[in-house]
Amino acid sequence: MLRLTEIKLPLDHPAEAIEAAILKKLQIAPEDLTRYTVFKRSHDARKKGEIALVYIVDIETPQEAALLQRFKKDPHVMPTPDMSYHLVAQAPAHLDSRPIIIGTGPCGMFAGLLLAQMGFRPLILERGKAVRDRTADTFAFWKKRDTLNPESNAQFGEGGAGTFSDGKLYSQVRDSNHYGRKVLNELVNSGASPEILYINKPHIGTFKLVGIVQSLRARIEALGGEIRFQSRVTDIHIENGQVQGVTLASGEYIAGQHVVLAVGHSARDTFQMLCDRGVYIEPKPFSIGFRIEHPQPLIDRCRFGDQAGHKLLGAADYKLVHHCANGRSVYSFCMCPGGLVVAAASEPGRVVTNGMSQYSRNERNANSAIVVGITPDDYPGHPLAGIAFQRRLEERAFELGGGTYEAPGQLVGDFLAGRPSTQFGTVLPSYAPGVHLGDLSTSLPDYAIEAIREALPAFDKQIKGFAMSDAVLTGVETRTSSPIRIKRNEEYQSLNTRGLYPAGEGAGYAGGILSAGIDGIKVAEAVALNMVRSPNLSRR
Repeated sequence: MLRLTEIKLPLDHPAEAIEAAILKKLQIAPEDLTRYTVFKRSHDARKKGEIALVYIVDIETPQEAALLQRFKKDPHVMPTPDMSYHLVAQAPAHLDSRPIIIGTGPCGMFAGLLLAQMGFRPLILERGKAVRDRTADTFAFWKKRDTLNPESNAQFGEGGAGTFSDGKLYSQVRDSNHYGRKVLNELVNSGASPEILYINKPHIGTFKLVGIVQSLRARIEALGGEIRFQSRVTDIHIENGQVQGVTLASGEYIAGQHVVLAVGHSARDTFQMLCDRGVYIEPKPFSIGFRIEHPQPLIDRCRFGDQAGHKLLGAADYKLVHHCANGRSVYSFCMCPGGLVVAAASEPGRVVTNGMSQYSRNERNANSAIVVGITPDDYPGHPLAGIAFQRRLEERAFELGGGTYEAPGQLVGDFLAGRPSTQFGTVLPSYAPGVHLGDLSTSLPDYAIEAIREALPAFDKQIKGFAMSDAVLTGVETRTSSPIRIKRNEEYQSLNTRGLYPAGEGAGYAGGILSAGIDGIKVAEAVALNMVRSPNLSRR
């Protein structure tokens, strides 16, 4: 097959326009086009009055060889790459041990699915609850019907932190082996809409993710895998640099010499345990800041002009960055069109914010994190110093919010002017359990406040109204990524602990659902190949 890129058509083009564009581009007759499929559809909104749809299509034609020769210098005509996935191993019948996976976020789930598909019957341990029970606990906390459950919340439980998010399925990781396509295909096989295979910047939304996560679990179990909830790993046993097993909070010991660590970026007690056991960990950069909310129609108009609201465009997003005079960079992160700001704390006495959208993206506000990049130079010392840094900011946010898990907030106009806010304007915040207005200037380090105050007017030049006085800032956003990296070698094992496979966002190797799923596949392949190569190790 041939792949054609950069086919541009008007926003409201008729269905037959795609075929006509293919025939015109290749200069072939209709009978020479056997069939075509849309591989990707995006939009070009640089000219608001002339928004265009941009297609990548795969075509089948008997003229393939001649066309490749004729268009050999055209970068928009090429052979269609083989994106099919092939399992790298099959479990030998004599293997009598199972790989252990810690965590059921996207990394752990995809590692588990791949290992199950290869016949290794993985055991997956999750400290939190199954996704339906976890959702009930999380919503009860948000609505003030119950207190925070440290083991069942927006961070911990089946599906991981990504369950309460926009469900974004795009990434900037290099993916020459097309693992991302494998992730998308498996999500479709688990109930996601097939549109995620071809629309640009696909997303699923929280409510749809719940059912998909349940389906992934059922598929793993049907293939011989096992998932155990409320099974927090409290210790890892290492002898002569080799993992031998894990201990659960219940006291149960589970032997295993291949352990995938896919715990997510908030498993702070697990990081401490690993550090105590001598597993090599180093600090890494992350970012801190606030959530900002605007009316979604304002963002739509700025991005799409008169075509705002078009069904193919949906709710508009944005991506912004500003390099500040003090040497810091401020950028938008995890933008949620038509979404909600949510309570993402996982520890008592601390406030953390995040963003979430449903599939429809039809809530009144747009929100994103506006964050400042920081490095280990800002929190020197121990490898886990970044966690202590995060905790101090989260405790301060809890204090500024009144000590009730309400989040501290401030209107943008007041924040820029350096005065406390006392009442909301036209933008009502979406954060539950609630927003306590005041002064955010003491919620982050001075350099971060200075940088954000400089960045907001700069962002206003790109999106008119971004610095509107009534827009709401809600603090604090501290869990943008893991503050540590558990370094691994070329076989995806810990640098100094054989059989331990640090993976996903918590280990510092992913940043979102898609990249975490991709990393889970890579690590599953490494586990499978090592278990096949060293069967005796697995039988000890």
